[in-house]
Amino acid sequence: MGLFSRKPKLPPAARPPLADDERVLAWAAAGNGEGDGVVVASNLGLWLPGRPHRLGWHEILKAVWSGRELTVTPAERVTERDGYQVVADCPAETYLLVDPGELPHQVRARVTRSVAYTEHHPVPGGAGRVAARRVAGVDGLSWTVRFEPGTPADDEAVLAEADRLVAAARAATAPADA
Repeated sequence: MGLFSRKPKLPPAARPPLADDERVLAWAAAGNGEGDGVVVASNLGLWLPGRPHRLGWHEILKAVWSGRELTVTPAERVTERDGYQVVADCPAETYLLVDPGELPHQVRARVTRSVAYTEHHPVPGGAGRVAARRVAGVDGLSWTVRFEPGTPADDEAVLAEADRLVAAARAATAPADA
């Protein structure tokens, strides 16, 4: 491609079922490009081959670009607490991108931009990360706690400390009344 040439448009057959207010930002064929699907970044999230629904940017715990492969670790909701969710890592999904174009940049920028607050804290028997994420197209923040492996996430003392940590973080990040 020349200096000012653009990547071809996403083929209609590969286009995911976008919402009315959703637009494609970047895409890349996954695998060898022969029917392995496409990875599509939109303003609302990431469409991955084999998944019927988009992952919102706030639902991606980690995205790593190796220069050839994009590895995405989605969040899985473990339980709903008062004002936040406890999440855990889903298995990482890796996609070979032969012609990645702008896709890795868009993924990194969008995942990073979704993080409004993140802090690692000790809790009884382990540790956890309190995070507030911006949800594309929604006002306010989505709060989560992700416990480190081995932390007794169902222990009442751990959950009470997580409740306290989230409440403190929310208070510290709340906009001041003018």
